[in-house]
Amino acid sequence: MIDEILRDAEQRMKKSIELLRQELAGIRAGRAAPSLLEHLEVNYYGTPMPLNQLATISAPEARLLVVQVWDRNAVNAVEKAIRQSELGLNPSVDGQTLRIQLPPLTEERRRQLVKLVHEEVEETKVAIRNIRRDALADIKDLLKNKEISEDDERRAEQRLQDLTNRYIAEADKLGKQKEHDILEI
Repeated sequence: MIDEILRDAEQRMKKSIELLRQELAGIRAGRAAPSLLEHLEVNYYGTPMPLNQLATISAPEARLLVVQVWDRNAVNAVEKAIRQSELGLNPSVDGQTLRIQLPPLTEERRRQLVKLVHEEVEETKVAIRNIRRDALADIKDLLKNKEISEDDERRAEQRLQDLTNRYIAEADKLGKQKEHDILEI
């Protein structure tokens, strides 16, 4: 039973870390990356769809993104979604291809992006701590129902804390890497 609770907690913590990876990939660093646009929602015939399901996104140069839209009718919707995103990008349309020049980041913008990275990392750490809290409650319930001994409870709590520390360290590491990428000129 304890192993089941810890396995579930670990799975949920892994999902939190994966979500953090996706969120950080969407934050612009110094160079162009297709991941910047992949999860952008496009209103396609009244249905929101991720951009990567409507087009091919590539970064042929360090400051250029090219979006090759597969459906000619979706070009305007894709352009509108990119313009209205909080990325501050201005695509130029050439048939079914959108070219997006990325301006160099100013020092102020870099600081804003680092602050955003810190917020994302902190949200992930809170989520991991919430998972720990839920698992601790489950362990306490087992003790209260006399399904485990107090020694088992203490060992389980220690294992859970080690797990939590490991995933919080992972979140911090991802945040530091992204911060380094953003501040690198």
